[in-house]
Amino acid sequence: MEVLYKSTRSDAEPVSASKAILKGLADDGGLYVPVVIPALDRPVPDFARMNYKETAYEVMKLFLTDYTEEELKDCIDKAYDSKFDTEEIAPLHEADGAYYLELFHGATIAFKDMALSILPHLMITAARKNHEMREIVILTATSGDTGKAALAGFAGVKGTRIMVFYPKDGVSSIQERQMVTQTGDNTCVIGIRGNFDDAQTGVKKIFTDEALRAEMAERGYLFSSANSINIGRLVPQIVYYVYAYSRLLKMGRIREGEKINFVVPTGNFGNILAAYYAMQMGLPVNRLICASNSNKVLYDFFATGRYDRNREFILTCSPSMDILISSNLERLIYHIAGDDAGKNAALMRQLMTDGVYEISDEMKKKLDVFYGGFSGEEATEDAIQSLYMDEGYVIDPHTAVGRRVYDIYRQETQDDAVTVIASTASPFKFESTVLRALGKPVPWVCDGTGNTTAEQDLELAESLSRTAGVPVPEAIASLRGAKVRHTTVCEVSEMEEQVRAFLK
Repeated sequence: MEVLYKSTRSDAEPVSASKAILKGLADDGGLYVPVVIPALDRPVPDFARMNYKETAYEVMKLFLTDYTEEELKDCIDKAYDSKFDTEEIAPLHEADGAYYLELFHGATIAFKDMALSILPHLMITAARKNHEMREIVILTATSGDTGKAALAGFAGVKGTRIMVFYPKDGVSSIQERQMVTQTGDNTCVIGIRGNFDDAQTGVKKIFTDEALRAEMAERGYLFSSANSINIGRLVPQIVYYVYAYSRLLKMGRIREGEKINFVVPTGNFGNILAAYYAMQMGLPVNRLICASNSNKVLYDFFATGRYDRNREFILTCSPSMDILISSNLERLIYHIAGDDAGKNAALMRQLMTDGVYEISDEMKKKLDVFYGGFSGEEATEDAIQSLYMDEGYVIDPHTAVGRRVYDIYRQETQDDAVTVIASTASPFKFESTVLRALGKPVPWVCDGTGNTTAEQDLELAESLSRTAGVPVPEAIASLRGAKVRHTTVCEVSEMEEQVRAFLK
């Protein structure tokens, strides 16, 4: 069965998977969603006998139906190779009554590697399949991790250029250093004076500017995205939820058909939406626990059915979650509205004009599988410390948000279902925060406001290595002495001008 993709905002003609990946965002500003979510076509226990690559093929073939077996397997082989520092790709670590799905073993030590290692290959294959001769220009906004993972994936890839916008004072010093030292003549990194939502809105504005798109097409350029608004980012993320379940089966920790919980630290909603799609495919899921930091717009939404971005934007030590406009939530809204593009489009217009929308009671009933929770800064640091004291296991601030919310969930519900927490980044990306939480000497303060430098944080790598009992990742070690290549900072209003300058 061929799976086609349609916009969340109109009844425009559906497109193939490869065309949806090439375009990134629909012309009307909507996100591409599958017309039907395919069911797993093999019994779940079969996956327990597969490795990560085999699981990836069995899941992704159901969504990317216009890719041949040879094409898809080639993309998978190129993505999940020696750039990951563990053969398992996404290992499970058991600690303090939960299983941590370690998604940070790729080249940039964050979960974005899981999808952005394969997206360039999917995109180049899509261009070839659709006889697309224009140069693909990737425009991406990042709250910290997507930027470097996308840059690493597309750097040096023929027929592409990549441009990343990030909030100048809204990422950790290590995240910034990873981006601004990126090599490759086809890469460009721009800091903006604003927050992630400003960057994301600016990129979407460029995508939906018909005159600009037409002008760039004449000049031989095709805009696309590496954000999770691109369905080519979302589909690979479904894989690791199926894989995690299969590992628990293989280890004998669950029975066939037993429902489990997934806890997902959440900002732009793509990662937890992938878990929702896995559930819709037939994966046995009990609850999807959406963990927010102090920017708790999603927590409030699940509690009330009202989405309101009209609030203070808080800079935290889990910066990849410092988001008030969770773009991928639009896909979920579309689905719980009965796949009604008109209803969804009306709500998105309200969000754009008023900064708020409210869903109906009927739509709320379809959210029962979700549980929303949040963790403040102090509680997040406490979660890092307590897990280390009890188990000797060190986690980053984003994973700690998930841990803290899971503790709250257990206290409230007494639910003893087996639970997997998505561990979304290595603690080495947030060394000051982690060491401070562990009571280790840190001669400066990390309060999310950019008060530390990359040099200061890099000095702490060896200390964290000794504490965690793991070697310093190459992604961190290689930053020492790396030349800063990208220094431009601009206003949000100047983003289009920067795109034109990059493309000359």
